[in-house]
Amino acid sequence: MLAMFVGAVEATIVTTAMPTIASELGGFSRYSWIFSSYLLMSTVTVLIYGKLADLFGRKPIFFIGLTIFLIGSILCGYADSMEQLIVYRLIQGVGAGAVMPIATTIVGDMYSTEERAKIQGYLSSIWGISAVSGPVIGGLLVQYVSWQFVFWVNVPLGLLSMAGIYFFLHEPKKTRKASIDYKGAFLLATALSSILFWLVEGGQSFERLSINSLLLLLLAVVVFILFFRQQKIAKDPLISFSIWKNPVILYANLVSLTTGIILIGVSSYLPTYVSGVMEQKAIIAGFALTTMSIGWPLASSVAGHLLIRFGPFLVSFAGGISLVIGSLLFVFMNVSLGPLWAAVSSFFIGVGMGLTNTSFIVTIQGAVSREQRGSATAANMFMKNFGNTIGASVFGAILNGMLLSYFAAGNLSYSIDDVNNLLTEESRLRIPNQELLSLQGGLEYSLHWVYIAIFAFAIISLLLILRIPRGKVYDHVNN
Repeated sequence: MLAMFVGAVEATIVTTAMPTIASELGGFSRYSWIFSSYLLMSTVTVLIYGKLADLFGRKPIFFIGLTIFLIGSILCGYADSMEQLIVYRLIQGVGAGAVMPIATTIVGDMYSTEERAKIQGYLSSIWGISAVSGPVIGGLLVQYVSWQFVFWVNVPLGLLSMAGIYFFLHEPKKTRKASIDYKGAFLLATALSSILFWLVEGGQSFERLSINSLLLLLLAVVVFILFFRQQKIAKDPLISFSIWKNPVILYANLVSLTTGIILIGVSSYLPTYVSGVMEQKAIIAGFALTTMSIGWPLASSVAGHLLIRFGPFLVSFAGGISLVIGSLLFVFMNVSLGPLWAAVSSFFIGVGMGLTNTSFIVTIQGAVSREQRGSATAANMFMKNFGNTIGASVFGAILNGMLLSYFAAGNLSYSIDDVNNLLTEESRLRIPNQELLSLQGGLEYSLHWVYIAIFAFAIISLLLILRIPRGKVYDHVNN
């Protein structure tokens, strides 16, 4: 629960502080890289940590990952430019890949499916409490202390979590010989980095239709093909494709990909909208995001009980409907509706996340043996993180592209980085009124297109959920 707390606080506290960080450090055009760099490394490493946890045990791998995460957190607080912060977030991401999946796997080891469904609901509630407090703490720290402490607050929490695991987790010794697919990890990191760079920088550093653009895409495709071939011949592949033959696992992971895209879009850009367009303080932006973290644990607690009775299809279908409602509300959001509308929209997204995520984790862990549970859980987390990574890149590209087209259409001589001035009250007061209206109009127009894209992914999620087989959740093995 403490590990979940650290992961949840990190996810919400940084998004609330990002408008202030971007305003102080500059470089709004690099805004999405703060999320993308962290997500890239956590996406790649989650599969490695899942495999290592199956080979060496949960405890030592958890310690290694959390230690790296805490070192990255400390460094983030000392960043004095966006470029430095991006590098330190990479380090943080390397460790983050271990925290949530191994904590979730430990729960999978300890309980049967029926118990696990209830416990996952409790875990999500703890995640929700930390996520509710995250935006509030973030807003208070930014307003009354400094943004650096949004990273440093992880350190005491992480150390407390490590102490708890060290003293109280007792697991069987591992006798299996270790075999890590380092070649597969390198190929996956290269492929993801290539496609990420193309998504974020395309249209800025280079044209979408250019030699550089085509070469990057070609590199990504070729390396992805090499990665899949490597997984087929590797002794212990990062991704075990055999478990994907189960249709419940296949569609649960595909929906986790699309919901991961939705989640990063809402959590990354809702504070930007509330702060920059609605002109609200960081703490109000935090509260608007907090409602998602209230809906999530409430839905997870209910999902844990409904799963045993109705099975994963109906529970995840209800979650898919909630995601569609929430994202549609975001599409119709405007300044006159105020932060309360944003909060309600965010709540529906949280309910959808709680129902789908709890349903998928419990079902996947029940469908595999203990020896595969770390890898299966990590594969689901990978798809969710991969969705976050794609979302951060796609929505960053949409936002920057729409801003540039808005400025060009209005013959406005602004750059993307001029949006920095909208993100805090102090900087807004220094902008002439006409310029303020122009910049806010551009930001609102661009974020509207981001929310249309989020709605499209919510529809795709619902269509994929319809493919999940009907039936009750089952347990492959209790231990």
